[in-house]
Amino acid sequence: MKVILKEDVKNLGIMGSVVDVANGYGRNYLIPRNLAVEANPKNLNQIKHEKDIIEIKSKKIIRSAEDLAKQVSGITLSIEAQSGEDDKLFGSVTSMDIAEALSKQGVEIDKRKINLEEPIKRLGTYTVSVKIHHDVSANVTVEVKKAVSAEA
Repeated sequence: MKVILKEDVKNLGIMGSVVDVANGYGRNYLIPRNLAVEANPKNLNQIKHEKDIIEIKSKKIIRSAEDLAKQVSGITLSIEAQSGEDDKLFGSVTSMDIAEALSKQGVEIDKRKINLEEPIKRLGTYTVSVKIHHDVSANVTVEVKKAVSAEA
């Protein structure tokens, strides 16, 4: 079944492209969720007219993602964690911790968009990649510091 994508669909295609999918996937998932329409002659003609609108929408999304990337790349996050000998952490700093620290800075980023190959398990300064859009990414500096204990 050929469908025209109305939105970007991960691992399938970008907005406005005509793709060939399994009949069940098209009828039961893409079309009911308004992610695609069937690629018949009427819809193909209509999509030609809407292509300009789709391009404008896509450019706005990329522009806002680039603005967010500039904002994010200027941020240095400071995360305090308990640590033991040799600066090893008790536990680790995960993408969820980084997302929470970003939200405290006023930037809402989904934790799934933060690319950590593995959780941070030592004190130090790390550069973490954040994928804001499939074409736009930014780097955030994360400083993991030893937590100051309340005992004095």
